[in-house]
Amino acid sequence: MAEHPRHSAREIIGLVTAGFRELPYPERESAPDGPLGWHGYDASRARAAARTGEDESVVCGTAKVEGVPAVLIAFEFGFLGGSLGERTGDRLEAAYTYAREHRLPVVPLVATGGSRMQEGMLALTQLQRVARQSVLTREAGLPQIAVLRDPTTGGGWATLGAGADVVLALPGAQVGFAGSRVRPADADPAAYTAEAQVAAGAADAVVRPAELRATLGRWLRLLTSPSVRPAPPPPPLGATDLPATGWDAVLRARAPHRPRAERYLDAYFTERVAIGGDRCGGTDDGMLCGFGTHEDGPGGRTVAYAAQTGTATRPAGYRTAARLIRLADRLGIPVLTLVDTPGAANDAEAERQGAGAAIAELFGAVAAARTPVTTLVIGEGGSGGALALAAPGNTWATPDSYFSVIAPEAAAAILKRPPAEVEATAEQLLIRPQDLERLGVARVRTGGEPSPGAGERRS
Repeated sequence: MAEHPRHSAREIIGLVTAGFRELPYPERESAPDGPLGWHGYDASRARAAARTGEDESVVCGTAKVEGVPAVLIAFEFGFLGGSLGERTGDRLEAAYTYAREHRLPVVPLVATGGSRMQEGMLALTQLQRVARQSVLTREAGLPQIAVLRDPTTGGGWATLGAGADVVLALPGAQVGFAGSRVRPADADPAAYTAEAQVAAGAADAVVRPAELRATLGRWLRLLTSPSVRPAPPPPPLGATDLPATGWDAVLRARAPHRPRAERYLDAYFTERVAIGGDRCGGTDDGMLCGFGTHEDGPGGRTVAYAAQTGTATRPAGYRTAARLIRLADRLGIPVLTLVDTPGAANDAEAERQGAGAAIAELFGAVAAARTPVTTLVIGEGGSGGALALAAPGNTWATPDSYFSVIAPEAAAAILKRPPAEVEATAEQLLIRPQDLERLGVARVRTGGEPSPGAGERRS
């Protein structure tokens, strides 16, 4: 059961904006009782219209949310369960088309039980229309931010909801592909909630109604602020003197009180919002991803971030970072990545979750990105599990970090050296920040501002 009462389409619009201008809708001729001649369909629609004051299951229009213009798509669950029929599809297509023509983000406020039975397969195929409009809008570089209300099930969840770039949900909302009347009798109802979808990585956050306008406005502001300039690497927050030996670099990077990602992000951004989950059923608290405002000019600008927190990164973390980078790339937002991991998780469960494929996905996302990516190594840079997050030609390293092809202990073991030779092996690997700079792999990040263009790969 939802923690909050169900909102009508007009009520949810009123929660997120004080002004709303409804779009004109396409006219469609309808045969008696609809395209299937379903007896009683016209009467059902008439009763739904009288009860809700709406003549269809969706209301579309434009509004400013906290000052940011957007196209809003609000479902009316009281109209035949917010179901999608042909006229619903007409309205949705018109709304997405208007958004692209006027370069506006799209905000679906979803509450639907799925496709309308009284229109049969013609209703089901509206999902293909919706998917097509979503893809065209994504290709146009416009963000889509969905808000899941109670309930969000069936094809509406699988297109407008789960297909959005960012997915927010109201507390306690029923969310799942299977609605309550068609799921297995012994199914755990707790699995079909907004909170469960966030935990499973299918949605980004649960937002209380009172906070929805401010939260949605913040997301819209951040995702509609492209920038062509690379994100500058943050200054070091820990040691500023360089390590004397390779093993000193390792000890510094592993020091328990060394500044971690949260401190760097808090210092770098005046505000930030997080995305969560890989959309494949997984989350990883060891990878922080999101968007924030960085003050490096008048008014600041949006920078996306993906930051490791010092733990072994799990497959879901790599997939979430790849999702973040692809989204930032589509929207023209620069990316900052913070490298800090002993390496990729290598337990049996990580292998079952596709560790290799997830790391490959992140390597590919970084390599394909047209938006500038900047990397700062703030702690351990453990092998390929760290390199996947690093920007080729624009990677920096703090004085209390190291980057290595493999951990010194593992290198010594592979070379069949005794433990006493681990420190010497660390020295041979040339893993200190100054060694990395000499090799042309990274640049040392000291205090002050880096010079323009600094960090780009040298020939």
